[in-house]
Amino acid sequence: MTAKIIDGKTIAQEVRAEWKVRADALKARGVTPGLAVVIVGEDPASRIYVGNKVKACAELGLHSEHIALPADTPEATLLAKIAELNANPAIHGILVQLPVPKHINSDKVLNSINPEKDVDGFHPMNVGALATGNMRFAPCTPYGAMKLLDKCGISIEGKHAVVVGRSNIVGKPMALMLLQQNATVTICTSRTRDLARHTRDADILVVATGKAKMITGDMIKPGAAVIDVGINRLPDGKLCGDVDFDSAKEVAGYITPVPGGVGPMTITMLMANTVQAAERAAAK
Repeated sequence: MTAKIIDGKTIAQEVRAEWKVRADALKARGVTPGLAVVIVGEDPASRIYVGNKVKACAELGLHSEHIALPADTPEATLLAKIAELNANPAIHGILVQLPVPKHINSDKVLNSINPEKDVDGFHPMNVGALATGNMRFAPCTPYGAMKLLDKCGISIEGKHAVVVGRSNIVGKPMALMLLQQNATVTICTSRTRDLARHTRDADILVVATGKAKMITGDMIKPGAAVIDVGINRLPDGKLCGDVDFDSAKEVAGYITPVPGGVGPMTITMLMANTVQAAERAAAK
């Protein structure tokens, strides 16, 4: 048995085309969805991510503002910039690229973003809305993973979903979104005893740990859908996920590759959240 490869690049383009239609409809009414991306410092990976976000905005015809601040920017200056963006009606989504320098309190920064412009879905009000089943913005990576399952026709209701990882960015919101689709959800952590016993019971297995190739083929239920959120760089420079792809694909029914699986969907769902924010603003 060889798993069906979930092509995140192709699905991302399909989803972007759907959201471009909605963005164009807004523009026809005189509203251009706007996204502001703020980066503090010179982190190379962050600069690549930001560049990709700006490029995606251009593809969909969205207005984008790229605000680059030096690493020694005072916290108060960053908060003032966010307040300025909160008040700007041309900006519907605000994203502060993480990580920020150590002298800046990231929680304070994220909490300062207007919840109605929090397209990353990290503000406590949006986290609470997700937890209570009244989702406004979902964090983009788990949102993208859910979209992959949907586009591949993988049913969730009644299935046993196991999420390995409990981060606020992926693990916890992923579990909540699966629960809302009526899955039975197990969350595993680094301290879970006999991890393989849990993963082998998963109809849907989502892995987001940051540990290269920690899930191997013998830890997967035959026919399971495996969503690998991790991205790690090996000593030889190659990228890999948290799942050992070569052994896993011989057991799973569906599997996402790394790169080219969940990654392309993350920025796509950021665009979706931005368009949704603009739609809500226009409705008011």
